[in-house]
Amino acid sequence: MMDFLRNGGPAIWAISALSVVTLALILWKTWRLALVGAWSHGKAIDAVEAFERGDKAQALGFVEGRRGIRSRVVETTLKSFEGLPEDSVREETARVAKRELASARVGLGALELISTIAPLLGLLGTVLGMIAAFQALQAAGSQADPALLAGGIWEALLTTAAGMAVAIPASASLTWFEAVIERMRRDVEDNATRIFIAARPDKISIAAA
Repeated sequence: MMDFLRNGGPAIWAISALSVVTLALILWKTWRLALVGAWSHGKAIDAVEAFERGDKAQALGFVEGRRGIRSRVVETTLKSFEGLPEDSVREETARVAKRELASARVGLGALELISTIAPLLGLLGTVLGMIAAFQALQAAGSQADPALLAGGIWEALLTTAAGMAVAIPASASLTWFEAVIERMRRDVEDNATRIFIAARPDKISIAAA
């Protein structure tokens, strides 16, 4: 490993640091999404179904105090019906949904940046290595050994491979996280729509249930 770092030059050290940051970001983001219920939405659905049946108190009980984004938005919508007109409830629901989904996207910008700059750092290291290899070949003059050039080239190409090795998992993770958040957004929108449709016929507030 140390030979790999020495042969790669300064660029490989920067890429190695990025690899550590990338792994930490992926693990942290997975943990954070698990905390906000990215892969569990049963309580929110139970609440919506209870509200559709007309049991508003039970619906609120399913989601009250829960940490999941879907549950928080449903809870906000249900509680807002207690004292706000429908237009205001819609605005409050949209506000909370945007805030929660924006918080779920924290960290994705860093992954996007890493997936962009890691290959560029690798390419920079390769170009610098090639320059050094050709300078050494020129300095050797008529006594130049082709093996010297070949050795310099493969060492320079190490940084390109390392940059791609960091960028590929960063880009794949970014795509996966965005898909998870998009699914949450669709679920939040669907749950809110179902609640508003269920509330429209009678206009009865939760407090009156």
